[in-house]
This record gives sequence, C-alpha cells and structure tokens, in this order.
Amino acid sequence: MLDRPASSQRARLDMYNANTLKLGLFGANCSSGRSPTKVPERWSASWEDCLALAKMADAASIDFMLPIGRWKGYGGDIDMHGESLETVTWATGLLAQTERITVFGTVHAPLFHPIIAAKQCVTADHVGEGRFGLNIVAGWNEGEFEMFGVEQREHDARYGYAQDWIDAIKKAWGPEEDFDFDGAQLKLKKVRAKPKPYGGTRPLIMNAGSSGPGQAFAMRNCDAYFTATSEARKGGADVMKKMVAGIKAEGAALGREIEVFTVGQVVCRPTQKEAEDYYHYAIIEQADWGSVDGMLRIKDITPEKLGEEEYRKKREYFASRAIGGYPFVGSADHVAEQLAMVSRGGIRGIAFSMINYLDELPFFRDEVLPRLQRMGVREG
Repeated sequence: MLDRPASSQRARLDMYNANTLKLGLFGANCSSGRSPTKVPERWSASWEDCLALAKMADAASIDFMLPIGRWKGYGGDIDMHGESLETVTWATGLLAQTERITVFGTVHAPLFHPIIAAKQCVTADHVGEGRFGLNIVAGWNEGEFEMFGVEQREHDARYGYAQDWIDAIKKAWGPEEDFDFDGAQLKLKKVRAKPKPYGGTRPLIMNAGSSGPGQAFAMRNCDAYFTATSEARKGGADVMKKMVAGIKAEGAALGREIEVFTVGQVVCRPTQKEAEDYYHYAIIEQADWGSVDGMLRIKDITPEKLGEEEYRKKREYFASRAIGGYPFVGSADHVAEQLAMVSRGGIRGIAFSMINYLDELPFFRDEVLPRLQRMGVREG
C-alpha cells in the first residue's frame, strides 16, 4: 500500500506522485467501456478482467481508474452498458488488491442516501489507505430513475439536492457527531458516522457538470472538474490554456483550487495508418447504431426532431466523439505528442478509454509512457 498516509488534501489530489499529467482508465466497469462497437474483442467488464486491468495499470503507474455510474443498457445488438459493476463496490475490491492507483466510485446523488454513501466511501477509503475518490453525478437518464421509482427533479433542482447531499456527506466525514442537518431539500437528525476518512483528510471529489448550474456546483464543491476539450484542442495549447485559466479563475473566486481534467479515447498502434484504420473499423464500420440510437433517445434527440441528415451526423458524432471523448488515435509518437499538448494546455489529467483495455494497455505502457517521460510530463 502507500508508503505514507493521506496526510494532506494536496497529496490526495496529486494522487501521491509528481506526474504533471495524470492518466486514468475510464469506464472499465461497464460492458463495451466507452465504445459502442460490435467488434468481438470489445470490453467485457467481467470482474476477472477488471481486476487484471487494475493490477496491470497499478504496475504501470497509471494514476487512477474512473467508473461509469450506469444501471441500464442502451439496447441495440450489444446493449452497451447492459452489464455494469456497481462502482463503490468495484472500487473497494480493486483498492484491496492494488498498491498505488487511485480508484473512484461514481455515485448518483438522488439514488444513494447520503449517510449510506458517506459510509460506503469511507469504507473504500480505509481499504485503499486514502486512495478512494468520489465522482458525483446528479443524474440524467430518466429510465434509470423510473427503474428505482425515484422522480427525476427538474434540471436546476437536481443540483440543489446534490448540494444538500454533498454538504451532508462532508459533515458526516467531519469531527462533529450527533448533528442535525437542515438543508433546503434534505433533513437529517442526530447523525453519527464513524470511522472518518483515512488519514484525517477526505476523499478526492470530482464532477463533470457541463451546464451552468452543473459547473457552478463543481466549482463550489469539487477538487477536480471534467470538461470537454474538443473545440479548444483545435486551437492548440494556447487556446486550451485560456479555457483552463477561465475555469480555475471561477474556482479561485470562491477561494478554491480546482484542477481541470478531460476525457478521451485512445487507439494506439505501431503506425498511424494501422491506428486510423482500426479506429474507423471498430467505431464506425462496426458501430452498434442501436446502442447509439438508444442513448440519443434518452437525450430526446431523434430523426423526427432533427431531420434524417442532421440526425445521421449527430449519431456519427456521438459514436466517434461524444461517447468515448476526444480520440487520441495514431502511432505512439502521435498519441504521446497529443497528450503532451493537452498537458501544456493546463489540463491536469485525462481519463481515457480503450476498445479492449487489457489488450491495448501493454502497448500504451511500453511505447507511449516512456515518450511522455522524455517529454517531462510523467515521472521516470
């Protein structure tokens, strides 16, 4: 396990290492990961594969693993995300069998009572000796809420409840005992929650709210904020620096230090052509359009509303960019340079997916990580 306790919030945010660019694996707890593809080698998300991946990532000095909070699949031929491992349980199991890597749980605030969530997170944090992180989700998939018999709040009200929820959790993690909590949407009496988080500091908190209320919530409450970088990347590192500076300034105005993360999908092969050909084959030619259509329907995006041609463009964009994040596709030299450029733009970390993490991580470990070390954004 760790060679030092979680003695400071900064140490947790640094994930106990000096890597300028933090690298994490995204979505490995869900079938197909972040790739709506029918290729036979697509990710299984079995516990055996997840555990093998966590051990491989830990040995390779990958910084974190971030799961998707998902309860129902999207249909189609493969029913993308139809099989998923509950994230806090998943994280606890992985933390028990790794030594350095930080593992997050992704928790829907409206579906988990805050005192139960606080206890689950603390349990995972003790198992991992300070390596657990909490990714908060306000919720967007109405079908999942219906499955739980929970009414989904109007968009802005979701963040009002999430504020009460995280305030209650932070108070439960604090020194006070037998306290009452009187929030706008949440009332609790005589709360007692022991033990407290490992090492006297709380777990790292992350959020990816993209709307105005969502981003404001993240600035008030989180240590790390996920944002899309597709448009900023077109302008290079300088444009990205301005975007990141704007986000960090919002946090600073509230007296908070915010680190900015993003998401992406990595397809790396010995040559640029091999990578691009495989990416097009897996993500476009072998796309499970039924799964993509299922996700778009939940977001109320349909051919009837957009027209056939615009809908075709939208579904191809979702398959190739929106679901997996911005693609880092190419040779080891190209992928390393693209990752380094994002780091030069001020992004602190990237959570990336792969079509099959276990098959593809070894090449990334052996070829891309040494290049990033030589570029000065990763430790040797």
